[in-house]
Amino acid sequence: MNGKTTTEDNMTHYKTPKLDENAAPVPEGDYVADPDAPMYYLSIDARGELAFEENFSDYGGVSSHIVEVLTEQASNAYKDFLRKKKISYIIAGKEQIDYEAMLDKFYNLFGIKRMMVGGGGTLNWSFVQNGLVDEVSVILSPIANGDPGGHRFFVAKEPYTQIKETAFQLESVETLEHGTIWIRYSVKK
Repeated sequence: MNGKTTTEDNMTHYKTPKLDENAAPVPEGDYVADPDAPMYYLSIDARGELAFEENFSDYGGVSSHIVEVLTEQASNAYKDFLRKKKISYIIAGKEQIDYEAMLDKFYNLFGIKRMMVGGGGTLNWSFVQNGLVDEVSVILSPIANGDPGGHRFFVAKEPYTQIKETAFQLESVETLEHGTIWIRYSVKK
């Protein structure tokens, strides 16, 4: 694995951040609080609404520095909140995330060459639909709960994504412990 590794989970933060609506204007553009972190936790937050309490997230025993991906919709007060917490952020798009701009900034500002997307169905599908996925990795465990509102691996959601067939090519199947199977697919171009 070359370069730094990144992670992004579909963590839900229900708290509302405490914002200073009278904060002095923050400098324009992106904010990099830790350019040399061993790992990054990337959070897609177009409008700037998540209330992180720390500037890191523990992932697999590694402290991962949080980087918020915002659009121009994020308020000055929210960017001030992130700066006070020393949480990095990038601006990638006007109203919706511009994935090419986001990836370019990940590479140029943080040296990120490879990333894992572990988000919800809408985020996962947006990366596939934008041609940004090389591999889909699925862990299938012999457990079910029948929840009709359960999460799906891919979900098209207007205005972010559309329903569009995408084909995958089986690359490998590996049997793991306890009857679990790891299936890897490449995206057919």
